Amino acid sequence: MRRHMRGGAKLWVFLIVLAVATIAAAGVLWQELNRFADAPMAIHPDAPSVVIPHGAGFNRIVDELQARKLSAAPHWFWRLQAERMHVTRDLHAGEYALRPGMTPRQLLDDMAHARVVQHRFTIVDGWSFKELREALDKAPVLKHETAAMTDAQIMQRVGAGDEKAEGRFLPETYAFVRGDSDLDILKRSYRAMNVLLKKAWANRADDLPLKTPYQALILASIVEKETGRADERPRIAGVFVRRLRRGMLLQTDPTVIYGMGAAYHGNIRKRDLETDTPYNTYVHPGLPPTPIALPGKPAIEAALHPAAGKSLYFVAKGDGSHVFSDTLAQHDRAVRCYQLKRCSGGKR
Repeated sequence: MRRHMRGGAKLWVFLIVLAVATIAAAGVLWQELNRFADAPMAIHPDAPSVVIPHGAGFNRIVDELQARKLSAAPHWFWRLQAERMHVTRDLHAGEYALRPGMTPRQLLDDMAHARVVQHRFTIVDGWSFKELREALDKAPVLKHETAAMTDAQIMQRVGAGDEKAEGRFLPETYAFVRGDSDLDILKRSYRAMNVLLKKAWANRADDLPLKTPYQALILASIVEKETGRADERPRIAGVFVRRLRRGMLLQTDPTVIYGMGAAYHGNIRKRDLETDTPYNTYVHPGLPPTPIALPGKPAIEAALHPAAGKSLYFVAKGDGSHVFSDTLAQHDRAVRCYQLKRCSGGKR
């Protein structure tokens, strides 16, 4: 009987010791897991992000993290931490920033909430569609789907049908994520231009000599190329609107340059002004057949809300601004002064 009791006591002691050891081990494991979760990862400055491919399961995700040597902790530490955060089945594919001092807990939280890296591509006001395509071709990160497409094929893919590409894309900065393509940017830019133009046309000034939103886009593109000064856009638009009303030739150099294409090398000669291209507004009355650039919102607003006045002419002063004239005689004097450098009295 006493032997049986002694054996039972030993068993209880063993079980107690085992329980204590288990609790102690669990405590150590808990401390180690916390240390792992909140310890800064080994992030290399030359690799500021990690890409998790679509369809990757948890094990493959951890394999990718371990391949990057972000932490020396074993595979199951990542799983335990993910289980503890209840995100094991909620990690999203994508590109994730690896910030200095970032911890495994923070990275798993970013993946669980799909806080992917946002890249940006800017379409510059006044670019031609050709320049836009060249910039997209050089853009890193973006997938390049349009390189072998013609302009017409691109317009079909963005949902524009048979529309001409020039002028149809809104200059703006567009955020995108890794995996997006140049065609995605073009689709968004095309839709954004349609929305803006529709709204601007609905709110246009009265009695404009413009019959369609497309004509407004053409005029806006000319205004865009004539000046980069915000204060001058409505005044320049006003000059062109008054000329259109009177049936005068627009005589704007940017349209001539656009019509010259690759033949333009920085200077317009007299014979260029006389060469018959569809875009030569020294030869053909009215607006050219298409926009000559991608106009930004300010240029569109100026074209649809031109400044009132009597000016029918303007000439560049050489400092980015222009001199506006009501009469041809005034304009000729301004040309002599600012273009030919023959100001009367030596003053400008």
